[in-house]
Amino acid sequence: MTRRASDRRARLLDVASVATPAVLAAALVLVDLGSRSIWLDESASVTIASQHGAALVAAMARDGGNMLAYYALLHVLVGAFGRGVLVLRAPSALAATLAVLAVSVLARRLYDRRVAFVSGVLSAVSLPLVFWGQDARAYAPLVALVAASFLAFVALVERAPGSPSSRVTWTAYVVVTNLALYMSVIAALAIAAQVVVLATRRERARTVLAALVLVALCAAPLAYLAKARGSGQLFWVPAPSLSQVGGIVETVTSAAFTPDFARTATSSVLEWGTVVLLAVFAAAPWIARLRRAGTARARVLGPHERLRRHVLLAWLATPVLLALVESAAGQPIADPRNLLVAMPPVGIALAAVTVGDELAPPRHPARYATLGWCLVAALVALRALQLAPSYAVSPENWRAAVAYVLDTARPGDCVAFYPEDGRMAFAYYLPGGPAARAAPRSVLPVAAWGVDAPYVERYATLTPAQLDRVSASCTHLFLVASHQGQRTGTSGSVAHFRRYEALDAHIASRYAHRRVATFGYAAVIDVTVYAH
Repeated sequence: MTRRASDRRARLLDVASVATPAVLAAALVLVDLGSRSIWLDESASVTIASQHGAALVAAMARDGGNMLAYYALLHVLVGAFGRGVLVLRAPSALAATLAVLAVSVLARRLYDRRVAFVSGVLSAVSLPLVFWGQDARAYAPLVALVAASFLAFVALVERAPGSPSSRVTWTAYVVVTNLALYMSVIAALAIAAQVVVLATRRERARTVLAALVLVALCAAPLAYLAKARGSGQLFWVPAPSLSQVGGIVETVTSAAFTPDFARTATSSVLEWGTVVLLAVFAAAPWIARLRRAGTARARVLGPHERLRRHVLLAWLATPVLLALVESAAGQPIADPRNLLVAMPPVGIALAAVTVGDELAPPRHPARYATLGWCLVAALVALRALQLAPSYAVSPENWRAAVAYVLDTARPGDCVAFYPEDGRMAFAYYLPGGPAARAAPRSVLPVAAWGVDAPYVERYATLTPAQLDRVSASCTHLFLVASHQGQRTGTSGSVAHFRRYEALDAHIASRYAHRRVATFGYAAVIDVTVYAH
């Protein structure tokens, strides 16, 4: 084989090692993409994105600047292609695919094509990533942009200062890091991990810090919006606890995704197997040193090998630790979805310790390789066992709840929502034409169907005078409640739930009969029907 043919074959193998996992990710995320019912947060996404002009700006600002870039992108897509569920979820599906591609390309740069391929496959067969890739929220785009930021970061740290490619990489790093922040401010946790890595590469610190200064300046509007909004939008995140940490570990290891999908018989095997392999990765230099003791000189890690370990370990540990510290000292933010930014390095680390050179294979490399590939096959199979049962399952089934109300309602009936957020999800599945006109009249909030306004985190109730008017004019009253708070939890969540209980009791005092239907299970939708 000529050198030219050999180089061409090597390039094709490189492309295949990163493209194949991306194709797999696209296939997995497209399966039943539109089958799952939208849930409350998705309805908020489409309602916010459907606003125009000042209303759009106000709706995005109301979220404290969080997901600002996502809402802007969705606004363009909704305006061009409508509000179909496939349109709404297409950006996340594409982002999940690009996230896997970015992880594979980064793994190829840090290791070799075997690690690139395996890390990409493991990332693709991930219940949390596929779930958010089928969801009209900004979490999959966030993961993709954070992975792209780390790819640019590593390239920037390793480029020769002053080279043309270094300037292009510097610009790319600034752009994708800013986009990550505008997708979700939680990207700041990943940026902190990059700063930690800089402590070990001080010769490049000035270049990267200059980029981060520009990133901070560009993100100043986000800081202003977040300060104006305050921490109220995170009232539902509880203080750190063992169960909270367990949920984070489940998500980061792709072992489960509770409460949306219950743990399976193999969740613990995958979770603890992943934790053990990550611990082996962290201890790999010491394990190699012990194995070589007395037989050969200890292996010395080169600059590139040290960098890749520092990047993966900092990326995995820093966001989790910072989130837990902030949650213990101030506003709780340690929610599993906020720590998806720590998921990409898991796939790379698992690949590096199974089919890579992290453990410096002993005297029988063939046996080591066989064991490594067997471990990879087991990990993929275990991840698939978590992913497969999730398809087309609706943990929060608004489609069924709306169908029930429309089938049950009669002329003269009314409907109330607690919180008012539920009206957005209800309106999404409300048909147009005569069916919409036959829907119960909305009394909480008071608004005609067809008025597409964002009712985000509005926990309003009815006054006694309003209840008197409602009971006099409404033959039946449907109270549709979801995310109404919790009996135990944060102070805000408890207060919301007590307000809901009081509303239920006050309505019941004005009607003779009451029955309840429930839909979904992760965040149950209670449809209470009151009748005279």
